[in-house]
Amino acid sequence: GQQRIMPDGLYTQEKVCRNEEQLISKLQEIELDDTLVKIFRKQAVFLLEAGPYSGLGEIIHRESVPMHTFAKYLFTSLLPHDAELAYKIALRAMRLLVLESTAPTGDLTRPHHIASVVPNRYPRWFTLSHIESQQCELASTMLASTMLTAAKGDVRRLETVLESIQKNIHSSSHIFKLAQDAFKIATLMDSLPDITLLKVSLELGLQVMRMTLSTLNWRRREMVRWLVTCATEVGVYALDSIMQSWFTLFTPTEATSIVATTVMSNSTIVRLHLDCHQQEKLASSARTLALQCAMKDPQNCALSALTLCEKDHIAFETAYQIVLDAATTGMSYTQLFTIARYMEHRGYPMRAYKLATLAMTHLNLSYNQDTHPAINDVLWACALSHSLGKNELAAIIPLVVKSVKCATVLSDILRRCTLTTPGMVGLHGRRNSGKLMSLDKAPLRQLLDATIGAYINTTHSRLTHISPRHYSEFIEFLSKARETFLMAHDGHIQFTQFIDNLKQIYKGKKKLMMLVRERFG
Repeated sequence: GQQRIMPDGLYTQEKVCRNEEQLISKLQEIELDDTLVKIFRKQAVFLLEAGPYSGLGEIIHRESVPMHTFAKYLFTSLLPHDAELAYKIALRAMRLLVLESTAPTGDLTRPHHIASVVPNRYPRWFTLSHIESQQCELASTMLASTMLTAAKGDVRRLETVLESIQKNIHSSSHIFKLAQDAFKIATLMDSLPDITLLKVSLELGLQVMRMTLSTLNWRRREMVRWLVTCATEVGVYALDSIMQSWFTLFTPTEATSIVATTVMSNSTIVRLHLDCHQQEKLASSARTLALQCAMKDPQNCALSALTLCEKDHIAFETAYQIVLDAATTGMSYTQLFTIARYMEHRGYPMRAYKLATLAMTHLNLSYNQDTHPAINDVLWACALSHSLGKNELAAIIPLVVKSVKCATVLSDILRRCTLTTPGMVGLHGRRNSGKLMSLDKAPLRQLLDATIGAYINTTHSRLTHISPRHYSEFIEFLSKARETFLMAHDGHIQFTQFIDNLKQIYKGKKKLMMLVRERFG
């Protein structure tokens, strides 16, 4: 129990911990009789009042060796005989000043106290993780004991232990462990779960959320899910409370994808035994949270917000408007296409079309990106526009022409548009003439010209750095180009002129031009 400064070096620090644990192990072998209890009481009081010579004194040096292991032994030994003294020892030992920015000044009027205000620096404590684990064990032992007495009506001491944990433990993982321990004790009671004990675990869980909100923690998702479970056990008001103050506890993504989704699930409603009025009130809070998150982070939360607001027309409209407002600046084409597909699935084809056109404005497919992941989205958007009617197709084609420079993609779109009549799927009961669209008139003429132009540009780009092993592949590419050229009224003439130009410009590539003549004349 003597106060001493933590020595330098890994070996000596490990030796301090090991020697302390070995000594306590020897003490535990001695039978605890009345005589030994009296000695422990006397020694405990002395350590609490011994000033700067004691590691359990009121004021200690910032780099003093912690007393967690020793205090845990004293606590468990004294608890059945003198609970008040046992808790005094344990609570005093909970300190870990080396992790605090400045140590508490305490009563500096006493001349025998060691001044504890030192420069804010972290000394090289190689055994710090072990020391924090010992601190957590001491806290866990205290917490388990106080929760059992609190269940019998003594709540004051439980509040004191909770305050000590919140003040002195700086590791979010250890506080999370204590929160889980408290939750297990509260829910494993013989009778119904004790609400006071559940609130302790919830309070610790909330502190973990605040501690890890702006720092990376690989267990963060587990922590968030656990907190929602804990709040559910506490009751509907606890769930409502964490949703009201979500911005201090969760990221927008966590709040929508985990918190609000779990709150609105059937399992939560069944667990809480809610009536219709309570269900609606809780769902309203969840929708409000989802909309706030969507406004704060539309890229990651908009789709979740739409899903959560499906059953409320006004909230759904608000979420949709948030998407539209963010579409021009804050959202990528991938996100917009995903939401557009969701809208089509929900039975809103015109809204899906609107979002698809906004997504197209963000897209840029160059001539050589024929395996780009967005190609399927572009084809879907064009198919959707085609199914809605000629006007919608006419509106999206200029966007496609502007955004897509890949010849194979453009030719695929062109062929799909010429196979069936726009609006033939019968959406909204529209009538149409049943005639296929002409390639000589808008909007397909613009698409055809763009496709031919893309083939010409891509051909020249390929020929700039072509190697003999790619000659056969290039000839096949020209064959596909010819199919597109021939869709135009004067396509045969255009393609012949195109081939003649290639022969003239790239006459130095004799073997390749010979292959071109063999195939195309």
